[in-house]
Amino acid sequence: MAKLTLTTFLSLDGVMQGPGGPEEDPRDGFDLGGWLVPYADEAMGRQVAEWFGRAGGFLLGRVTYEIFAAYWPQVSDEEDPVVARRLNSLPKYVASTTLDHLDWKGSTLLGSLAGNADDTRNTVEAVRRLKEQPGDELQIHGSGALARSLMEHDLIDEYRLLVYPVVLGRGRHLFADGAVPTALRLLESDTTPAGVAVHTYVPEGRPTFGSM
Repeated sequence: MAKLTLTTFLSLDGVMQGPGGPEEDPRDGFDLGGWLVPYADEAMGRQVAEWFGRAGGFLLGRVTYEIFAAYWPQVSDEEDPVVARRLNSLPKYVASTTLDHLDWKGSTLLGSLAGNADDTRNTVEAVRRLKEQPGDELQIHGSGALARSLMEHDLIDEYRLLVYPVVLGRGRHLFADGAVPTALRLLESDTTPAGVAVHTYVPEGRPTFGSM
């Protein structure tokens, strides 16, 4: 069975929107894009590349897919032998209720695997089917709406969170109000020279509570 992992960049206050550039994701008037750039260093790049090296396929939301599809097909394997090679050659499954055609080679609408690209329930069922197949990791990168829908069904097996030392005060969050309460166990933790905290967690069911 394939392991489903989530890798995402977060501000200290939990915002995941528009980390890579001012125009990356301006939804809801978000004008703080590009916040991770001052903290990008070789250590961060090595860690992300190491994770990409484990991929057997990718699950992407519409926004992340469109950002990736506008850039990565233009990058050759020689320029980036890990990330570009895998993104351009491995299967990409896309969750969208608006796209009906995907130009990036190897891309498939997730919902269509379960019979209806417009039905969120079928998207979840498609992910269940993909996870049942043997192979290397299925990886979600960014894709907040998709990640949240899969969290609701306890389908994510590992969380890889890069937390940057910046507070934004607004923007879309990974763990939004109404998220299913979930306990996580820390597997690994590291810090880059630029101050990015890199945490790897696995879910451990529902939280327990007490008083002290």
